[in-house]
Amino acid sequence: MGYRYKIIVAPFLKVSGMALFPVILVNNKELLNDAVVINHERIHLKQQAELLVIPFYLLYLINYLVNLMIYHNHNVAYLNIIFEREAYANEADTHYIRYRRWYSWCRYFKLKQ
Repeated sequence: MGYRYKIIVAPFLKVSGMALFPVILVNNKELLNDAVVINHERIHLKQQAELLVIPFYLLYLINYLVNLMIYHNHNVAYLNIIFEREAYANEADTHYIRYRRWYSWCRYFKLKQ
């Protein structure tokens, strides 16, 4: 990815992992070695870096709120956030970050049917 990231165990987290540039938070020690969770969060770090961090969070929130109006369901709205769609689609591919093109998340704007 071009830079090192730190992983912090944060037992208070209600989710398995979270990327808050420039660190990854996981909710338990076992996840430190979970390649899929770490890769998912690495994808988010890349998204955050290319959007200069703050715009990422604004777009993330706006996309979630629009999805919530469309789907009327938190889980469906969350899973359809463009950034999450890219991360979930590629989290199992540990080489994805190496060949990922800039702004790849843009391909996920299309609504799922």
